[in-house]
Amino acid sequence: MTTTASWFSTGLAARTSSSTVVVGGSSVAYWTYEPADPVPETRTVLVAHGFRGDHHGLLRVADQLPGLRIIMPDLPGFGSSAAFASSSHDVSAYGRFISGFMAALGLGTDTVLLGHSFGSIVAAHFVAANPGAVERLILINPIAAPALEGPKGLMTRMAVLYYQLSARLPERLGLALLRNPLIVRIMSETMAKTRDPDLRRFIHGQHHAYFSAFADRNSLLESFRASVGSHVGEAAGELKLPVLLIAGELDEIAQLKDQYRLLAKLPDATLKIIPGVGHLVHYETPQAAAAFINDFLTGPAA
Repeated sequence: MTTTASWFSTGLAARTSSSTVVVGGSSVAYWTYEPADPVPETRTVLVAHGFRGDHHGLLRVADQLPGLRIIMPDLPGFGSSAAFASSSHDVSAYGRFISGFMAALGLGTDTVLLGHSFGSIVAAHFVAANPGAVERLILINPIAAPALEGPKGLMTRMAVLYYQLSARLPERLGLALLRNPLIVRIMSETMAKTRDPDLRRFIHGQHHAYFSAFADRNSLLESFRASVGSHVGEAAGELKLPVLLIAGELDEIAQLKDQYRLLAKLPDATLKIIPGVGHLVHYETPQAAAAFINDFLTGPAA
């Protein structure tokens, strides 16, 4: 059996540093992955992870991009970051967090913003509301269409009931339901498309370790509602900067047909499709995703 360390390069730890910063009254943990060989023109990429994840989910992608400076916070309410101190966990609040985080770290308009899954919604709406704030936008497994419509609508409504029930039960029972290892495993088994048994074990281990690291039930329910109540397509027409979409051929959450529709709405976008993978591009095919990102960032500036 391969170990977790086997899925990362030996040089990743040397590139890594961690810190905290207070944004909007909340303590936020973040990790910086410095370039292996920094040069004056090194790009900085700010990453927004997906729902119920934290910075660990994008680690394999960061590992494949040693020429970039990558900054990955745990979004408020997830991982090691506190929930928002005085606002609900909606898309607008997460957009304000991106603004505050960038200001706190002194990140300028030459920053590249990357969002995965729910992070794609946050990133797209932030860019639409703050034109010129970042130079380019990368969306991995972007949520391109309404989650409550189409074939997946029934499953989404069932998930809404699950999170609502978990928030209404007595705290101990509600947390036990949210963190139930069988439910987490079913989710993980459903999303993983690889047939490599070692990689599947790694993915399940990652979900088991980090999927339940949330601040509290109420903030989780609020952020879930945000994740299914908004989508990238709402902001597409306002995204005037170069955009890279990276989609999984077998993605059942962010379906391929919706990626083509999103592409048609974007003024300046490229769609790259990775075959044989679903919603876990960041775990299953980080090399392919990183190659597309490198190509995108070496193209001419807008």
